[in-house]
Amino acid sequence: MGSPIAFSQLAQALAPSLLITTFADLAERHPWTERRPTMLGGTSIIRRTPVGVVAAIVPWNVPQVVAISKLVPALLAGCSVVVKPPPETPLDSMLLAELVEQAGVPEGVVSVVPGGADIGDHLVRHPGVDKVAFTGSTATGRHIGEVCGRALKRVSLELGGKSAALVLEDADIARTVDGLRFASFMNTGQACAAQTRVLAPADRYDELVDAFAAMADSLVVGDPLDDATGIGPLVSPRQQQRVADYIALGAGEARMVAGGPGRPVGADRGWYVRPTVFADVDNRARIAREEIFGPVVCVIPYRDEAEAIALANDSDFGLAGSVWTADGEHGVDVAAQLRTGTVGINHYGPDFGAPFGGFKASGLGREYGPEGLDEFVELQSVALLP
Repeated sequence: MGSPIAFSQLAQALAPSLLITTFADLAERHPWTERRPTMLGGTSIIRRTPVGVVAAIVPWNVPQVVAISKLVPALLAGCSVVVKPPPETPLDSMLLAELVEQAGVPEGVVSVVPGGADIGDHLVRHPGVDKVAFTGSTATGRHIGEVCGRALKRVSLELGGKSAALVLEDADIARTVDGLRFASFMNTGQACAAQTRVLAPADRYDELVDAFAAMADSLVVGDPLDDATGIGPLVSPRQQQRVADYIALGAGEARMVAGGPGRPVGADRGWYVRPTVFADVDNRARIAREEIFGPVVCVIPYRDEAEAIALANDSDFGLAGSVWTADGEHGVDVAAQLRTGTVGINHYGPDFGAPFGGFKASGLGREYGPEGLDEFVELQSVALLP
């Protein structure tokens, strides 16, 4: 899908391996069966039983890590799984099927069914599917949620984001911009958790804009197999056109300080766009409110910390965020006021041992951590009298 090799080695290969190890370790300690005293002197036995057959519907941007984040905890919980890979990136899921077979998983426990939206819709509606675990766009997630709601079918939805990076007054600008190189432009911006709204204090605004624009202009755009590449091609011509349309829209909504329309120099073939930064962005602008899913970042000014928090929360989404400050404990206090599922202090990157998921239109349910295991169980209580 065009992911730069440095990102692929981290997120497309190492991360799935770490997820498998983390979930296996968590499962060893998980309270699959608990005993609690009752108020009448007896015992309640609480069992976590398998939810049943799981349909795991996977996106194209980080297909292996998302497949593993659903497949492995579901298997550990005792479920069987049907993985539906995206049509843009089906081949790695076929390799995953081969690995599952080589590992000795019994036939029928894991199935990989490639196809388009029609296959996904069939799985969502199928009466033999007990739980749908979906990662993808908010629009598709709403549809899946409606179908599952009518059937009272279990569902978890990891959806879009428009995450805010709050740069506080005391932040080291150079270190912040260096950290946002990854946090804002990871996977060529094709990441639901990318920090695409950068909130900067008014009295340091020009300093941050200049540094951020210079960083964006310094990113190497090119061959995704080259270690020096920071921005690879987008996944498809459709995605390239979508991002180009947002860049054209942004030119009429804000001040462009890096990148812009047109292909990058030297990129005569492939689905490339230039990493683009807009300054003086109003948080009500479309480029600040809609998920672009490409290397496009908005820098938004704020007057004081209260306004920064209000701007961060003024979004339909609530998946990720970050706080950049010289005072880490104060950053934690600020994070507690953000309506978002995950927050990094002076960085952004999820922890596989802690829950990942969103507030508001960013979805329902959680992945990773023990909470990720519990997404694939039903709770049964058995009362034992004395």
